[in-house]
Amino acid sequence: RSFQRLNRPEYENAIRELLGLEINAADYLPPDSKSNNFDNIVDVQLMSPTLLDSYLRAASEISRAAIGNADATARQITYFIDQRSSQAERVPGAPIGTRGGVSVNHNFPADGDYTFQISGLGTRNYSMHTRDFPEQVELSIDGERVAIVDFDWYMAAEDYIRTESVFIRAGAHRVSAAFIASYEGVAPDLIMPNDYTQSVVTTEYGVQLLSHLREMVVEGPFNARGVSANPVRQRIFTCRPTVPSEVTPCVRSILTDLATRAFRRPVGPEETEALMSLYEQGTEEGGFEVGIRNGLELILASPHFVFRFEKGADPGDVDRAYPISDFDLASRLSFFLWGSPPDEGLLSLARQGRLSDRRVFEAQTRRMLADPRSEALATRFAGQWLRLSDIATVVPDFYGYPDYYTQLGESMRRETESFFYNLVKEDRSVLELFTADYTFVNGPLARHYGIPGIAGPDFQRVQYPDDSPRRGLLGHASILMLTSLAPRTSPVLRGKWVMEVILGTPPPPPPPGVPALEETEGSTEDGRILTTRERMEMHRANPTCNACHRFMDPVGLALDNFDVIGKWRTRENGAPLDTRGELWDGTLVSSPAELQLALLRRPERLLQNFTENMMAYALGRRIEYYDMPAIRKIVDGAEGNGYRMSSFVLGVVNSDAFRMRSAETIAEG
Repeated sequence: RSFQRLNRPEYENAIRELLGLEINAADYLPPDSKSNNFDNIVDVQLMSPTLLDSYLRAASEISRAAIGNADATARQITYFIDQRSSQAERVPGAPIGTRGGVSVNHNFPADGDYTFQISGLGTRNYSMHTRDFPEQVELSIDGERVAIVDFDWYMAAEDYIRTESVFIRAGAHRVSAAFIASYEGVAPDLIMPNDYTQSVVTTEYGVQLLSHLREMVVEGPFNARGVSANPVRQRIFTCRPTVPSEVTPCVRSILTDLATRAFRRPVGPEETEALMSLYEQGTEEGGFEVGIRNGLELILASPHFVFRFEKGADPGDVDRAYPISDFDLASRLSFFLWGSPPDEGLLSLARQGRLSDRRVFEAQTRRMLADPRSEALATRFAGQWLRLSDIATVVPDFYGYPDYYTQLGESMRRETESFFYNLVKEDRSVLELFTADYTFVNGPLARHYGIPGIAGPDFQRVQYPDDSPRRGLLGHASILMLTSLAPRTSPVLRGKWVMEVILGTPPPPPPPGVPALEETEGSTEDGRILTTRERMEMHRANPTCNACHRFMDPVGLALDNFDVIGKWRTRENGAPLDTRGELWDGTLVSSPAELQLALLRRPERLLQNFTENMMAYALGRRIEYYDMPAIRKIVDGAEGNGYRMSSFVLGVVNSDAFRMRSAETIAEG
């Protein structure tokens, strides 16, 4: 087990915990490589010159954003609005009484004047001239209106509306540009899949009546006038020297505190002196604050921040495994459960040498599971294990699925994350991943599922009707969409997903030279469009293809009553759906309920695969053959506790693989 590198989400969380500054790591760092679904697996976290340069640039820019820059020059930052985002409802963060647009956290480098440019498209619909109200866009900072601009009915994509300059103080502020909701009622908000327009004219499905925003540009500062106090600066500047004799103690205190929290351990005298040296160089350039900024930049660029180094073996441990230090144990536990650095509670116990005590360690694990930050097990672990990011790669065909929009896809993903987090929070059985007769929906997703009585953007738990075909993950629109293609469902992808993700038994890759299903004839001689099943049967006629498809296809066909976006259907291309199939063990299935029962007939494989994935994520490495006894022990131990989520978490963190390290690994690393 070599040392790990902070990936994008961990880097964002580390910066937020250290400085209180919200950043988007994608602005600085390249995409993370994945292995076995996860982006924290050490064997693909290679450091290249390009990546090294990215971390150095991030350290420079983030330190300046945190401290502020009184000498900042004007620049433009553009926020784009997804083309298929609905503009009918208020976006999260925007003021009440608005619709559509964009709302972001933006960091202003200095007190000064800023302008905002807005582009979009009006309806360009002549029938709308009878409407007796204008379209207006409200620009707000932290919920307070600072400008209103009229939105031209005939605005084209290349046109911009520019506001007057607005004075804004340095620091992070919530910036929103949104239409004032001046009209109530149902209005079509269909978005054509063409780059030149986001405001749809007449189609066979309806008429676009709502104007759309395309992007917001923040430009400034002009006439920079210093840097005001803000929460980020207050967190950094914990003292201010008033006389020369206070300078060195104050600087040492600030930089030592920052480095200790950033490195997730106490810093040594040599590290402190290096920071003080950088401070001295900075004071020659621009005084006290520039010196502190130099020290902060060094901390953020340090390998001890970017990497999770662990203490090596003592001389007597060179030939055997040994317990990791309390500080390393704190980091492993925190990045596993919270996806972020350890808090002061963990670090304090580590300083006392008490965290490695098993009773203390278990109490801390339970404390962290009860903390809202344990939602990272849903957004990070479950999100990657279940491949929820693949939702973004499927853009349902506009003409086949005109009701789909970006926020609905985000709600689908959030449903699955909320569902998994509920299992963690309430310490429920892992088997409810497959059996739960409830889910979590907001208003738009409830309408999508046909569940009455739910409104608004907040997610809430709902019970499925007794006759609902949805149970557990296999009824979630997120899973059904990420295993589909844009124009149609894919029983092959759905079957493959169940085998790989749920059972941990991936089918072999297709042999070379086998034509894709899309190349199979799509219609009969008389012009009738074939169903997906009919095309699959033609494809499987090839014995080479049939060897794998006979395992995958019956699983996917059992779910084929769910369309691309997870709605229930009984016909395809006008023909009744035939979802019958025979699983690898001879079990006949034709519906999601029957597939669920077949999978639960042998729950050991489901539970073992779940444990393998959780342990791989927790350890940051692939699971090897020598890990299997520990995994089987965790599953066996969880049985007596009803397979509750905490049993698996505690089983992982109490394993030797989590708490110990091999001296040979150190030598290789």
